[in-house]
Amino acid sequence: MRRLALLGLVLLLQACSAIKLGYNQLPTVGYWWLDGQLNFNDRQTEAAQQALRQLHDWHRREELPAYADLLERVGRLSTGAVSEAQICQVFDEVQARLDRSLREAVRQATPVALQLGPRQLQHLARQWERQNEKWEEEWLPADLQERLERRVKRTSERYADFYGPLSAAQLQLVREQLQRSPWNPEWGRSDRKRRQQDLLATLQALQHSRGTAAEAEAALQGVWQRWRQPPGDDQAVVQRMTRQACSHLAELHNSTTPEQRLRAQRRLRAYERDLRELAPPAAVATSRTPG
Repeated sequence: MRRLALLGLVLLLQACSAIKLGYNQLPTVGYWWLDGQLNFNDRQTEAAQQALRQLHDWHRREELPAYADLLERVGRLSTGAVSEAQICQVFDEVQARLDRSLREAVRQATPVALQLGPRQLQHLARQWERQNEKWEEEWLPADLQERLERRVKRTSERYADFYGPLSAAQLQLVREQLQRSPWNPEWGRSDRKRRQQDLLATLQALQHSRGTAAEAEAALQGVWQRWRQPPGDDQAVVQRMTRQACSHLAELHNSTTPEQRLRAQRRLRAYERDLRELAPPAAVATSRTPG
């Protein structure tokens, strides 16, 4: 289920120069990735492939037009200076659409999740252990300065993909922003493992439950909601990170030159055009109908 949910996330956030090719191949690529994590049997293979196709069709019809409209609005917004509140408004809309897509992903994934056996969950746990080791190697080196520089490199590369090369002053701004961030690799590792353990415990409980499919779906939806709004002090950390992310993006955007903003606008228009071409014509027409 987690991998189908993550596929839903990929469907939402996929944005690259080969977006149309990548989007159309997502059900196939998603299946092979899922199979590597869970080692499906023949019956599960058929169910997983069907769920992925249905999720992909739903997303193409229901979500792509809305994302194209959002990109159009963001493109207009990016022509001038922006405020933290404006960025957070866009972020809230993305979060709402992400929630909608992940709920649909859970709905499609529930029949597959109910077919998983103990050996498959053990296989998934081992996969997570290996992936966690790689994550820690990348994000938890002993040298604290090395940790910071890796984050600066990743963040500046994402910005440069839209705005073009960053100036020395902009790179320094990114470094200072990350130094102020409430996120740190230790918290990231803890949160990552919390989510994994939550899902694994829920899947294991479903194996021993005689509840209905609706009850199973509700249990899995609960996992997603705890991922989205973590319990206890972690929720406050997530809220601080969200507000700060809005502030940081506004600050960086407002430091850009006219040439950098023009590059960003062109990139956003290209993404918007790709999404409208991928969406069914009737869905695009509906999304552009006033009222």
